[in-house]
Amino acid sequence: MSWYGDHQVSTCDICFNYRHIICRGETTAPRLFYCTYKADYVIVLFNKPFRVLSQFTTDDDKATLADFIDIPGVYCAGRLDYDSEGLLVLTDDGKLQQRIANPNFSKKKSYWVQVEGIPTEADLERLRQGIQLKDGVTQPADAALIEAPMLWTRDPPIRERRNIPTCWIDLSITEGRNRQVRRMTAHIGYPTLRLVRYAVADWQLDGLAPGEYRVVDG
Repeated sequence: MSWYGDHQVSTCDICFNYRHIICRGETTAPRLFYCTYKADYVIVLFNKPFRVLSQFTTDDDKATLADFIDIPGVYCAGRLDYDSEGLLVLTDDGKLQQRIANPNFSKKKSYWVQVEGIPTEADLERLRQGIQLKDGVTQPADAALIEAPMLWTRDPPIRERRNIPTCWIDLSITEGRNRQVRRMTAHIGYPTLRLVRYAVADWQLDGLAPGEYRVVDG
């Protein structure tokens, strides 16, 4: 199921002439939504499910973006790990891809991170100041403990160890190193159990269920 603006659609027959997008809704009598598309590029917001690759092709049997998105010519502006969930931004504009993915542009990526254990304020301050990883010191981050966010059930669920509590951190970074968030929390002694990205710059999940996408104005 997908979205264009406020319209939920099950399949999307999209004419990419940069003037109109046509989305066919699933109703008892099919109808068409004609939406003026004023931008010169396409932006797709996708809620990537757990165990889906952030790419359209693969040599094995793992799920890919092609199993969910049928819009031609769009590519990820930054990636999410196979075992991470949440917001992916895709576009057909190469320059926009670079502005989103390149850390030199300092686009904030925000995550809900479930960790094993309960970090102290001193632990969170280490994340805020920067962590020394093998590939260098991380840029300062925003980090705070939060109540468990309202999320979909993950399949399979996380593995929790008996008598060891878990908690959630709201963590925002401006970089995008390989498995960076997981390495940061592990470095301060709190392994990541579940990782959900909920925002990239000003784009947010905004109610998208896993496997759904929304086309937004560029």
